[in-house]
Amino acid sequence: MHRLLDVLPAFTGDRRITTRFTLAPGSDFDIDALAALERADVRTLLWDEALRVKHDLILAASPKGALRLLPGPRVLLPHGAGFNKTVTNDGSTSIPSGLDPYYLMAEGEPLADLHALAHEEQVNRLARHSPVTACRSAVIGDPTLDRILVSVPHRAQYRAALGTGPRRLVVLASTWGPESLLSRRPELPADLSRTLPHDSFQVALVLHPNVYSSTGRFDLARWLDPALEAGLVLSRPYEEWATLMVAADAVVTDHGSTALYAAALGHPIINAYDGGVELIPDSPMARLLAATPRLPTPADLPDVLHTALTVDIRSHATAAFAEHGQALTLLRQHLYRLLRLRPPSGPLEARAFSPSSTTPRQPRAFTVRAEVSGESISVARFPVLTQEPVHHLAAEYPSAGPRAVQSAAVLWSPTGKQSFHRPHATVWTAAGWTAHVMEEAPRCRTAVAVLTRRRCLLRHRTAGLLSMHLEPHQQAGTVSYADPGAVASAVHAWLGGHPMPALPVSLLCDTGPVTVRVGLAPATSDDLDYEL
Repeated sequence: MHRLLDVLPAFTGDRRITTRFTLAPGSDFDIDALAALERADVRTLLWDEALRVKHDLILAASPKGALRLLPGPRVLLPHGAGFNKTVTNDGSTSIPSGLDPYYLMAEGEPLADLHALAHEEQVNRLARHSPVTACRSAVIGDPTLDRILVSVPHRAQYRAALGTGPRRLVVLASTWGPESLLSRRPELPADLSRTLPHDSFQVALVLHPNVYSSTGRFDLARWLDPALEAGLVLSRPYEEWATLMVAADAVVTDHGSTALYAAALGHPIINAYDGGVELIPDSPMARLLAATPRLPTPADLPDVLHTALTVDIRSHATAAFAEHGQALTLLRQHLYRLLRLRPPSGPLEARAFSPSSTTPRQPRAFTVRAEVSGESISVARFPVLTQEPVHHLAAEYPSAGPRAVQSAAVLWSPTGKQSFHRPHATVWTAAGWTAHVMEEAPRCRTAVAVLTRRRCLLRHRTAGLLSMHLEPHQQAGTVSYADPGAVASAVHAWLGGHPMPALPVSLLCDTGPVTVRVGLAPATSDDLDYEL
């Protein structure tokens, strides 16, 4: 269904064309397909009604089901990046899904009038399994890849929507079925989220649309809740997965072909496929996995990523995709030939994807590892349930919850003025809020009121009230800010060895990808009286 939505712009601007969608009966995934159609605001036909109408052209993303019963010329637009796997208990044994003559032939004749394929290699493989069908094929490229490529200039926008910042975005790509990453290694999303430092890495998960259809987002969110609570991004099945591919710094994949799109972008690929019978030997995906380093355990990811950065994997994508940027233009020529119409004049351009609307959860409590060396402090923050060795617990007050708040050594305030649009509100001053927090949470040693991204008021049980100034990190024309909560933990660790510091003092705080200068000075009246 999503493949069809990507190719319909081939008819852009032509009022002669009317589109209708119908679902062939018997699919295990029809509920989610209907939901996708409703979100796209398309018009649909009931299957029985579609059978009674002679169609000028039929577009399909799969030959399976009762497609052969629809009257009219048919075009097959295979979804995914090539033919890389078999589907257990479906069609002929060991034949790649999408190349099975059992589905491609109808009463001795080819089912489709056109097979629109992405690469000549796919035509050759089709010819080996169904020579008659291959005679009706054409290489047009991949319309989804074209959309991904024109979306590359929007990478910074996609990362901003995800809240990635200077962190490395690691995307897990899982296909569907018993050999998928999520079936074989269901704990990997949560384990990576717990093992990788929060301020250095962001983890996202891209699932095959069939997983959403068979499971449902509600149960997926319930199963993945520990990882989601730690900040995992769970993309929706249409368009959002592609923005994650563009935004990614690395992709951890099973044998699903999604990773070939990442390879076309030159992203490092890490192999998490545990083997089986589904992957077709010598397919583009098999060759890609053979060339990429494996991920034994979540803790190995930083080292494996370092190795993956040395592997040039673009060549494996060239074996799956041809005619970059031309898919809609070439496809339009073939479709209008079958329609026996003159196509509209003018070029066709692929449309960039919109930024993700998925807002990942932000952890409200962290266990923190801190190392102090003179005036330099490095901190690494992890979810509360991590197995990493840590120095202290830090939490946002009060949203982290009573258990974390009462156990934390460091508490920080939510950012942003909460009562700006409520004229009758009573608000805390920064000094009043930090005193209140210390009283409410006796175990708290450091309370930090976040005033702006550059200014905080810090109250320490021994050192007293301090103004904290955070300088941004500047590099190559960009400005990055450290999370004030991470800086609060760094200063807390430093104050542990300097309970009565000589002020002012300048500290260097390393939070992972961002190192910032932090100035500590006696609290100013402006900071003490700042209204939260």
